[in-house]
Amino acid sequence: MTDKAEIEKIVREFIKGTDLFLVGIKVSTSNRITILADSMEGITIDECAALHRFVEKNLDREREDFELQVSSPGLDMPFSVIEQYKKNEGRMVEVTDTDGMKYAGVLRNVTGGGFEIEAGVKEKGKSRETKEISFNYDQVKSTRVLFTIK
Repeated sequence: MTDKAEIEKIVREFIKGTDLFLVGIKVSTSNRITILADSMEGITIDECAALHRFVEKNLDREREDFELQVSSPGLDMPFSVIEQYKKNEGRMVEVTDTDGMKYAGVLRNVTGGGFEIEAGVKEKGKSRETKEISFNYDQVKSTRVLFTIK
């Protein structure tokens, strides 16, 4: 099985000096390598192809055969790196905390330590009010973008 740290080193070499960021790397027991990358504007197919070629060129198929896939994270995937929070600031998100409670609101004030969501809350007998809810990353089980169809 190909070493995940070796792949990460290769990917980081490729993305250095670009606006791309690494979201994740998975290596299966059958040596299927999946690399997820993105940028603040979204990763293009050409950027995925260039990253694929660079990784493939820097891994030795003679030493160990592998299957390689490079893509952006899916729209329904939970965030796994802080850059995804920054990229989606201002969008509607759903946050599930470590206790299993779910919150929905607009993602705001992303920092290295956490973030806030601006949620519309309706209390008995009152009109809808906006409430800011703060989260530290260690309090969060998952965060994902909420998409609505109008």
